[in-house]
Amino acid sequence: MSLLDKINKGREYRKIELNIDEEKSYNVRGYATTFNEPYTLWDDGDIRLDEQVDPHAFDGCDMRDVIMQYDHEGRVYARTSNNTLTLTPDAHGLEVNAYLGGTEIGKALYEEIKGGYTSKMSFGFKVGADEIKEEEKDGKTIYTRTIKSFSKLFDVSAVSIPANDGTEISARSLVDGEIAKLVTERSQKAERAKAIEELKTKIEKILKTEVKK
Repeated sequence: MSLLDKINKGREYRKIELNIDEEKSYNVRGYATTFNEPYTLWDDGDIRLDEQVDPHAFDGCDMRDVIMQYDHEGRVYARTSNNTLTLTPDAHGLEVNAYLGGTEIGKALYEEIKGGYTSKMSFGFKVGADEIKEEEKDGKTIYTRTIKSFSKLFDVSAVSIPANDGTEISARSLVDGEIAKLVTERSQKAERAKAIEELKTKIEKILKTEVKK
């Protein structure tokens, strides 16, 4: 299944800063996300999408068997079910810690990360609940999305390309979806207003007819 197919099935992806754990051999770590710290996902000059994560977003999230891969496919380098991958919510955010010393390919990936050849990670998830607020500022429409809960974490992945195309695609689909919803709402309001005016006209005609009688 391609990354785009996964996104179309409701998964979203965000970039993680990846660091070597100097205290533990073959360990890498980073924060998948931080809490209550808005970040911009999308900005085309006219529309901007910001996102933030609620501190309780991981309460009840399914993290029973999250895996670590490369570019979200292929071999498994670490996983939560054998404790080589840990995902720990704390006061700052969700900390990701992966031990890559269990396999030769894991050790090779660690050396790539240590040498700076691979420097980013990405994680895949599904949102359980969110809310989006809209505001106009300096002629720009700004949407702020707050993720209230995650329903599932699928994987964390070392990525070969620093820019996460999955994030951009996810952000674009969110913006397009919100715009479509607003257009529908405004269209429905216009249709209701038109129907009310038509009803008023009909009532006025009936009343005038009654008066003539």
